[in-house]
Amino acid sequence: MSRRQLTISVSSVALIVATGMLLLLLWQLRSLVLTVMIAVVVAAALAPLVDMAERMRIPRWLAVVVVYLSLIAGILGLALLMGPTVVTQTQRLLVKLPSYLERLQLLIDTWITDLAGVDPVVIDYLNQVINPQAVTGWAIRSGQQLLVQSFDFTRGLLGALLTTLLTIFISGYMLVSGSGLIQGLVELFPYPWNERLAQQVHPMAQRMGGYIQGRVLVSAILGVMITVSLRFLGLSEFAIALGVIAGFTNLIPFIGPVLGSLPALVVAIVQGGWTFLWVLILYVAIQNLETYVLDPLLVGSSVRVKPLYQLLAVLGGTQLLGIIGAVIAPPWVAGSAVLLENLYLKPKQEAEIREKLQSRPDPGTSTQERLPSEHSTHYANGTELSGAVGIQSSADRSLEVEEFEGSKEAELPLSGRKG
Repeated sequence: MSRRQLTISVSSVALIVATGMLLLLLWQLRSLVLTVMIAVVVAAALAPLVDMAERMRIPRWLAVVVVYLSLIAGILGLALLMGPTVVTQTQRLLVKLPSYLERLQLLIDTWITDLAGVDPVVIDYLNQVINPQAVTGWAIRSGQQLLVQSFDFTRGLLGALLTTLLTIFISGYMLVSGSGLIQGLVELFPYPWNERLAQQVHPMAQRMGGYIQGRVLVSAILGVMITVSLRFLGLSEFAIALGVIAGFTNLIPFIGPVLGSLPALVVAIVQGGWTFLWVLILYVAIQNLETYVLDPLLVGSSVRVKPLYQLLAVLGGTQLLGIIGAVIAPPWVAGSAVLLENLYLKPKQEAEIREKLQSRPDPGTSTQERLPSEHSTHYANGTELSGAVGIQSSADRSLEVEEFEGSKEAELPLSGRKG
C-alpha cells in the first residue's frame, strides 16, 4: 500500500500562524475595529457633500469642517426645537402605559369571554397565551438589552462620548486624505490585485453612502408623515413622540417599522371606537409606500442585495452590536457585494462567455467542414460527398465543371466538320 506524504513548507506554516495572530489581535481590538467600521460608513455618507463643496473651489479640509459643523448644528437645532416636546410626550406615554395595558387586558378578557363562553379552563388558557403585559415586559426588556448591547463596546457613557468623538475624527480624516490612505492600503497587495482593489473603492463608497443617505431620508419622511397623520386621527397627545419613535426605528430595515408601530397601536386600541382601525390602516399604508415607492427610489438602487441577505445582515448586526449593528451592517454587506460582483462574478461570467464563443465553429469555415463525419461519404480520390444531407463538396463541384468543359471541347471539332 502506497503512503501519501504531506509536505508543508515553512512559508505556509508562517502564513497560518500569522493569520491566527492577526485574528486574535483584531478580536482584542474589536472596539477600535467597530469604531473604524462606523467611521467608514459615516465618511461614505458625507463624501458627496464634501465633493460638492470642493467643486465650489473650497479647500477639501475646510469643506469637511463646514459639513461636520453644519451637521452638528442641524442635529442640535432639531434637539433644541423638538427635544423638550418629545421628552415630555415620551414620559407621559411611559406613565400611562401601565393603565393602557390594563385596559387592553380587560378588552382582551371581554373578547375571550364572548368567544369562549363561560368555560373557565379555556379562559385561563387564553389569558396565559394572550397577555399584553407579559408581551410588553418582554419588549421593554429586549429594548433595554439592545440599548445596553449597542453601547457595550463603548464601556459606559463616557466611553460612548469618546467613541463618538473618535468616529468623527477618523471619518473626517478619511474624507480629507482618503486617497493617500487607500493608496497605502492597496499597496500591501501584490500586482494586479492592488490595482483591482483600488478601482473598487469608489463604487463601494458610493453604494455604502447611498444606502445611509437613502435610509435617513426615508426615515425622516415617514416620521413627519406619521406625526401629521396621528394628529389628524386624534392622537395629538403623543403624536410627535410616536413619529420620532417610528422614524428612528425605521432606520432598521424589515424589523424597525413593525417595532415603531406597536406603541401607536397600543395607544389607539385603548382609545376605542374606530381609532385603532384607522391607525392600523395608516401604518399599513405607510409601510407599503416605503416598500414600493420610497425604498426603490432612494435606497434600493444603492444596495443591490437580495432582501434575504439584508435581513440576515440586520439580524447578525443586531446580535453583535444591537441597534447600531442593525444600522451599519447592511451598508457593509452592500459594499462587500461590490467586491464580490466586480472581482469574482463578472470575471467568471466573462470567462464563461469567452469559453462559449471559442467553442462555437468559425463562421468562415465551409458547410462541409461544419458537418459531422458520419453524414459524409469519402472516396478514394479524396473527394467528399454529403449524401445523407444532399450537399456536394467543393471538390465534387470542381470535378463536374472540369468534365463539362471537357465535353464542350470535344464537341467543338464535330460542329466545325458539320459546317
